[in-house]
Amino acid sequence: MAAESWRPMRHTLNKTIVLVGMMGAGKTAVGRALAAKIGAPFLDSDAEIVQAANMSIPEIFSRDGEPFFRARETEVIRRLLNADEKSILSTGGGAFLAEENRSLISDLGVSVFLEADLDLLWSRVGHKDTRPLLRTPNPRATLAEIFEARAPVYARADIKVTAQPEYSIAQMADKVLAALHERQDVMESPDD
Repeated sequence: MAAESWRPMRHTLNKTIVLVGMMGAGKTAVGRALAAKIGAPFLDSDAEIVQAANMSIPEIFSRDGEPFFRARETEVIRRLLNADEKSILSTGGGAFLAEENRSLISDLGVSVFLEADLDLLWSRVGHKDTRPLLRTPNPRATLAEIFEARAPVYARADIKVTAQPEYSIAQMADKVLAALHERQDVMESPDD
């Protein structure tokens, strides 16, 4: 195979592509793969908050509470969406729930809901202790409650791509890219 085939297909983004969905849906992993595939920068709103605060998200939740965290999250999303260079942006699971964030994303980007069923999500997050919202006596029941509450809000996203357990990260990135190509306003391909 020629070395040329390993280079990403450089796309010109007209809007920032914002990945939304539940914890464990693959927003960060798929976002990184998609960014590499199309030659765009990848940003993660949670990572930006952690860097700015110089503490982990669980530490922020513990010290300052969820409302403080959500306010910082909106500030970061606004800043990243207003950047001159458009990117692939992964957001935290709760980011899209705030009406202000949905409006910002709608005005300045395009939202892509990575939909995954509860069993798939649990298989990905059930063994981790890095999810502050799941630090409860029954984390599976908590995840189910969060899932039920958030699913109707995530359904408001501009684009929906459904994950399957057998999809690799690369396959999911391909599914997202195919869905994005259905819209004329998001990006221009090298062959356009």
